[in-house]
Amino acid sequence: MEKTSHAPAERLTQPQAFAQYQYFAEDSLLRRFLDAIPIQLVVLNTHRQIIFSNRAVLEFLGAASEDSVLGSRPGEVFGCINADTLPGGCGTADMCRTCGAVNAILAAIDGQPGHQEYRLTRTFDKHTESLDLRVDTMPLEHRGERFVVFAVQDISDQKRRSVLENIFFHDILNLAGGVKSFAQLLAENPDGAEAPEMVRLIESAASQVVEEINAQRMLLAAENRELKVRPQLLNGPEILKRAAELYQSHPVADHQTIHIETGSGDPWFTSDKALVGRVLGNMLKNALEAGRKGDRVTLGFKRQGQQVQFRVHNRAFIKKDVQQQLFQRSFSTKGHGRGIGTYGMRLLAEEFLGGRVVFESTPENGTTFQLVLPQNLPSD
Repeated sequence: MEKTSHAPAERLTQPQAFAQYQYFAEDSLLRRFLDAIPIQLVVLNTHRQIIFSNRAVLEFLGAASEDSVLGSRPGEVFGCINADTLPGGCGTADMCRTCGAVNAILAAIDGQPGHQEYRLTRTFDKHTESLDLRVDTMPLEHRGERFVVFAVQDISDQKRRSVLENIFFHDILNLAGGVKSFAQLLAENPDGAEAPEMVRLIESAASQVVEEINAQRMLLAAENRELKVRPQLLNGPEILKRAAELYQSHPVADHQTIHIETGSGDPWFTSDKALVGRVLGNMLKNALEAGRKGDRVTLGFKRQGQQVQFRVHNRAFIKKDVQQQLFQRSFSTKGHGRGIGTYGMRLLAEEFLGGRVVFESTPENGTTFQLVLPQNLPSD
C-alpha cells in the first residue's frame, strides 16, 4: 500500500479504467452533450481517476485525445506542483489537506455535492503559474457504479480584480485619509511647533501611497511577463537600511522596533534594485502586520558562497494549515479579497531574480523568511 498523508493512494489499473471509460464513450448522445458544455468537465471514479473528459478539458490541456488523461487524477493533468510529491500522486501529499479540489471530490464520493475554490499552482510553459478555480462536484450513479462529476471554471480574473479593488479601497484609501488629516491639521496651524512633524508625516504617507500603487503595477507586469529586469551593483546592508526607514514610520509598525543585524563578508552583489526592494519590503511588512506592540522585527544579510541571503524574523508563529497555503495567489489571513503579498514575493524572486523565497516557522523560534539570490544576476 502506497504512503498517503491525506486521500487514499490506491488506483484502478489502466484496463480497469478503460472499461469504465466505455460506459460513457458508448453513449454518443451523452458524449455530444458533454462536449457542448463550455466549462471543463470530467467524470471521476471512486479512486479519483479521470474516466471521461469533455472537449473543453482537452483544449485547455492541449491534448489530442482522452488517452493522455485517462486514469490520471485532476492535479496530475492540470500540472499541480504538489501532484508528484508522493508516489501516490494527486491528493496524497500533506499539502493536499487544504486543497479545495481534493476535498470536494472526497465529499462527492461520500454522496455530498458541493463547490469550493481551488487555488492551483502549476508549472506551465517553463513558468510557475497560479490559477484561481471554482470546482463543482456531483455524485453520479451509472451502470451500478459510483462516479463523481467534476466541473472546473477559471475565476482568476475575477479574483484578481477583487483583490486589487480591496487593496485600493482599503490600503490606499486609509493612506490617503492620513494625508488628508495631516494636511488639515497643518492648514489649521501652519506656524505651530508641530508643523515640521506634520509635513514629515504627510510626505511619509504620500510616499506610501505611491509605493502601494507601484507594487500593484509591478505585480501585474510580472504576471503578464512584461516586467523588465535591470541588474545593477547593490549593497545588501544599504537595502536593509532603506527598508527599515520606509516601514518604521508605516502604520503597520504600530510601536514595534526594526533591528538590523550587522553581517560579515562582501556586501556587494548584482541584481534589480526595485525588485529586491519590493520582495524585502513585503517580507518586512508581513512581519510587522503579524506582530504586536513592543515586538521587534530583525533584518539580516549575509553571503553564502555564490549566493546572498536576506532574512526577516519575528516572534509570531504561522499555523501549519496557513503555512501550506501561504504562497497561493488568493490566500490571505487578512480576510476576503486580500492576499498577494507572499505570492508576489515568490513570483518576483523565482521568475525574475533567479532566486527563491523560503520560510521556517515554529512556536519556539517564531518565523523567519529568507530571500536567497545569486551573487550576480546576468543581464538579458
